[in-house]
Amino acid sequence: MISVLIVEDEELTAEANRLHVQRVPGFEVVGVARSGGEALRFLRTRRADLVLLDLYLPDMHGLDLCRTLRAAGVLCDVIAVTSARDLSVVRSAVSVGVVQYLLKPFGFAALSEKLERYAEFRSSTGRAGEVSGQGEVDRALSALRGTGRSALPKGMTEATLEAVAAELRKAPEGMSAQAVGAAIGVSRVTARRYLEHLVETGALRRVPRYGGLGRPELVYQGT
Repeated sequence: MISVLIVEDEELTAEANRLHVQRVPGFEVVGVARSGGEALRFLRTRRADLVLLDLYLPDMHGLDLCRTLRAAGVLCDVIAVTSARDLSVVRSAVSVGVVQYLLKPFGFAALSEKLERYAEFRSSTGRAGEVSGQGEVDRALSALRGTGRSALPKGMTEATLEAVAAELRKAPEGMSAQAVGAAIGVSRVTARRYLEHLVETGALRRVPRYGGLGRPELVYQGT
């Protein structure tokens, strides 16, 4: 069983990630930390094979946490789970031992694929002894880097999902499905489908907005 520590300061996102990990055979969540300091305290006293790490923590950057763990001799692998899209951050993540990088927002399929590939990598490198040659090394590393099935539900595209997410990043007060659809040129129904997918993955939350008479309007906000 591969033990996982989730490091995420947003409560809803942390819980969504915990539930996702628990659904993948061969993985178990051994803890949830809401800050870098809490993660350090956990890992100095308990063991985790893998850390699911948000990079934007309230007390330190996730990459600084990785450096501190390495300096302390804490040996665990890290999958960065973040909205950070800066290529310099991606390069830095690789340099401090991040084995995989998963961009928010994502769904269960995307995370489970990363976890399954990580499990394949561990399985192929878990035995003692030497490799037979370069091909065996390449196959082990390719388990981490390959791509597989689509990470989104049928009928949804990464381009539209990113367009929806981009509009929400511009509006911290939240947007309705109608407003999002109008902004990116799709119907309200289509926009709502993507918004509900982001709610299910923990990237957004629904908030009622009260105005005039009748039922309140639902708006979607980042978590």
